[in-house]
Amino acid sequence: MDRAIAQGKDLSAQTEAIRARILDVLSRMPWDGVEFKHAIPGLSLYRVVEPAGPFSSVYEPSLSMIIKGSKRISVGDETLVYDEACFFLTAIGLPMTGQICAASEGEPYVAAMLRLDLERLRRLIADYDIQPSDTRERDRGIVVGAATPELFDAFLRLISLAATPSDIPFLAGHIQNEILYRLLSGEQGARLRRFALAGTNSNRVAKAVAWLKENYTLPLRVEDLADMANMGVSTLHHHFRAMTAMSPLQFQKHLRLHHARELMLSGSLDAASASLRVGYESPTQFSREYRRMFGHPPLRDIRAILNSDESIRRNSVG
Repeated sequence: MDRAIAQGKDLSAQTEAIRARILDVLSRMPWDGVEFKHAIPGLSLYRVVEPAGPFSSVYEPSLSMIIKGSKRISVGDETLVYDEACFFLTAIGLPMTGQICAASEGEPYVAAMLRLDLERLRRLIADYDIQPSDTRERDRGIVVGAATPELFDAFLRLISLAATPSDIPFLAGHIQNEILYRLLSGEQGARLRRFALAGTNSNRVAKAVAWLKENYTLPLRVEDLADMANMGVSTLHHHFRAMTAMSPLQFQKHLRLHHARELMLSGSLDAASASLRVGYESPTQFSREYRRMFGHPPLRDIRAILNSDESIRRNSVG
């Protein structure tokens, strides 16, 4: 553990100058109190000046880099904490809970998230036969890896395109290819390659995950899901849990609860209506499972989130 901490500090020191340049570029970009506005496709940039969360969402395949600060992510029974020394990668869409524990005007949380284009990833693998470094096989759909100077330098060049929009159509794709190359040839490249290519257990489970995301409101028979993934039921359970930290039924429940929370936060539905919309037959069961996951009954939880968001907006300045 002490060695890992020392390695993280060393990596942060190596990237400090690059991250300072990214912060300088961001300081000249429009900011709405949370997110920077720009025209670079697939890229989201955030600056938060107050502790935030826990907040839940269904993450899409993406790469996140923290320029300043740290973040806690929980998925299933696993919790990860990452900071400027790490990148956070999810290769499949997963319901997660995130929290920014420390942030202020003087020490804001600043981060970048790049959506992963899996078709682009497959083309790179096919065209250039990129060979990943050797790594122990572990098929969890999320990973924290080393944020190298090369990765941060590519993000600096990508973010800098915001100042020259006419360069974006030509250069953004090339830089995103470079970022994918860095991931594929790095310590987590073997795992990313398995997710991208057809025929592997990771890819089969990814198909099952994709179906659940599209059909989470429907009744679930695990036997049907296993047939869809061309796997036995016990094999599907084993690899599904290895990838998502949940069973298929738990995954469906997480999806339903996360989406119900989004519906209530939008103000369009009350708790009972939201529970029915996402597939629950019993509002009582929904309230019980909602409280177990998020810590409070639906109405109290939504009020707390809305009050917290209003506080952040009120106290944020560009």
